[in-house]
Amino acid sequence: MPDDELDEAVDRSADGRHHSDYVRSLERGLAVLRAFGPGHTGLTLSDVARITGLTRAATRRFLLTLVELGYVTSDQRRFSLSPRVLELGYGYLSGLGLTEVATPHLEELVAEVKESSSIAVLDGDDIVYVVRVPTKRIMTVSITLGTRFPAYCTSMGRILLAGLDPKDLEAYLGRVVLEPLTPKTITEVSRLAAIIEETRSRGYCLVDQELEDGLRSVAVPIVDARGATIAAANVSAHSSRVSLEVLRTEYLSQLMAAAERINADLKTVGAAGGRVRVR
Repeated sequence: MPDDELDEAVDRSADGRHHSDYVRSLERGLAVLRAFGPGHTGLTLSDVARITGLTRAATRRFLLTLVELGYVTSDQRRFSLSPRVLELGYGYLSGLGLTEVATPHLEELVAEVKESSSIAVLDGDDIVYVVRVPTKRIMTVSITLGTRFPAYCTSMGRILLAGLDPKDLEAYLGRVVLEPLTPKTITEVSRLAAIIEETRSRGYCLVDQELEDGLRSVAVPIVDARGATIAAANVSAHSSRVSLEVLRTEYLSQLMAAAERINADLKTVGAAGGRVRVR
């Protein structure tokens, strides 16, 4: 049967256990997503076809569809999952993974500092919030799970940019448009590059009112067992309540301690076979 017909065909296994409404195309699309497992983060079309057992033609259609939907990214030769796949698994992520592991530690941190704390991942040129523990204070910026902000003007974004390999960072700096969201937003690429390098060396990043007037934040990396940055955690506060010195000293030390606990727990979950990968 041609691939086009297979896309919509009903399929039954040899023992007849599949329901009459079983959709083979959905099975095959999910197989393509599952191909990107441990050790298979960046795959060619041929790799995915080999892993899934699909024809190259069918594999190509599934991959290009997933790219268009935003669940897979491509550099013309290799394909990788996008953080947007989290939209498909927030229920599970809430049950076991970054959300479950990190939330208690962020709640403890928020109780100590009385300011909001979040975790974000990098999706293209933006950060995406995947964990959020707010305070009751109302900010102009409305932040919920899935909220996106430009990476260049946020503390978590600069942490995540500092975690990129040099080639990917160079490509980002070559294409990014640094719009002045506030009078304090850095708009020179050379200066941003220097700050990212400084962030990599220091292991933290502080941003003062570059995303929104009055909003300050400090961020640190969340890392996997190999020490690679997989996410970033922050504490954000209003400038009228928290000085830069307090943010840099007291809040940063408490945030770093919380991140160390999260990293340790993620390592334990990963060693036990849990899924903690978020990108």
